[in-house]
Amino acid sequence: MVGAAALLSHRRALALGALVAGLVVFGAIAPRLPGLSRDGAILVASLVVLPVLMATAWLALPVARTRDWLLLTAAVLAGLAWVGCHFLGFGELANASKLTCFTLFGFWFLSLFEALWWLFIVAFLVPWVDIWSVAFGPTKYVTEEKPELFDGISVAIHVPGETSTANIGPPDIVFFALFLAAAQRFQLRVALTWLSMTGLLSLTLILVYFWDTSGLPALPAVCLGFLLPNLDLIWREARSAYADRGREAK
Repeated sequence: MVGAAALLSHRRALALGALVAGLVVFGAIAPRLPGLSRDGAILVASLVVLPVLMATAWLALPVARTRDWLLLTAAVLAGLAWVGCHFLGFGELANASKLTCFTLFGFWFLSLFEALWWLFIVAFLVPWVDIWSVAFGPTKYVTEEKPELFDGISVAIHVPGETSTANIGPPDIVFFALFLAAAQRFQLRVALTWLSMTGLLSLTLILVYFWDTSGLPALPAVCLGFLLPNLDLIWREARSAYADRGREAK
């Protein structure tokens, strides 16, 4: 844990702490704030609150360079904090712990991928699984038949004057963190990757509102957001890996 914290600059650590604290306070007071129109609420949620939420992964990104076992240990501890805060009734602290747990798990998840082209395959296949799950599979069942379960495991996005929230599921946070850490590790376009993934997630949230649906798959936005700014670099790395294997075969 100390090693992970040491990777963050003092300024970055302070910014991350302030951002998480701000999200906790905002979530606690959001229902008491003046309300907005429906259009205003969705614009604030998608263009302000969601980007701020995802900025925590950006600020925490240097932590992804720490040892794998430390990342996994930290993710487990954050998960335990989530459970503890939930049972103690500290809803917004539980929400922040969930976000921390999923982000750290996504950083650790990168340790299972040795090559960049593996991530390309994942980014290509995962959206189709998510689309099926939301349309016909377990995600559809949970969101329609057990909404309280989905609310319990997902990360809430608050808006002023509302008790209800928009929610983003655990896989969306995990893969966002995974791809952001991959952009850092494989020297891709990190800033553009964050902007692209966040922008497409915001667009997805807006489409949920304008199409008046209970939810849309978010992983296509995350995966496409990773691929779009980095496709040429991924293709170059894949060609290089193929050429190296060809030389080894000879």
